[in-house]
Amino acid sequence: MAKTETIRSMLSEGKGRISVGRAEGVAALVLAHPERLNRLMECLWDNDPGVVNRAAHALERVTRDAISVFAPLLAPWKTSLLGLLPEATENKLRWHFALVIPRLILDRQECRRAASALQAWFEDGSSIVKTMVMQGLVDLANQDPSLPPDVLELLRILSRTGTPAMQARGRMLLLKLESKPAAL
Repeated sequence: MAKTETIRSMLSEGKGRISVGRAEGVAALVLAHPERLNRLMECLWDNDPGVVNRAAHALERVTRDAISVFAPLLAPWKTSLLGLLPEATENKLRWHFALVIPRLILDRQECRRAASALQAWFEDGSSIVKTMVMQGLVDLANQDPSLPPDVLELLRILSRTGTPAMQARGRMLLLKLESKPAAL
């Protein structure tokens, strides 16, 4: 990275809102230098929707690859991220947040708040968003023992009536949830 190049400038590269641009490079940079996480997080509130979407992509990658390292670093951002959930309207932002938010260390109230916000996204027209919400709800159910009955019922319905991607993911998630002891 050149001296004048910032995380924001890296994320500004890409065509339109859907291009991943250099998001993978930003994720690699933050994984190698966790102290740069705050600069990535700030980009989630950028005025450019493309920057926001690429920042969400990079954050999803960071949390997928090294959540144990980043969970404490994300703790100061938890309230802001939960507040951003109801404001997220872009499909790409939603599907990444559906995966990222459940990776945070959440208390029962925060899990329920996140689950409520995610369930509202089933009204989204995007099959990818809905499929990632299914995954996110299962991941939240692993943190909040009161969620699994509702999540199981929802998965049973969507694995019969959803899009082919939702049906396939639903069957996989049902196997995972149903094989766990009742006290998740």
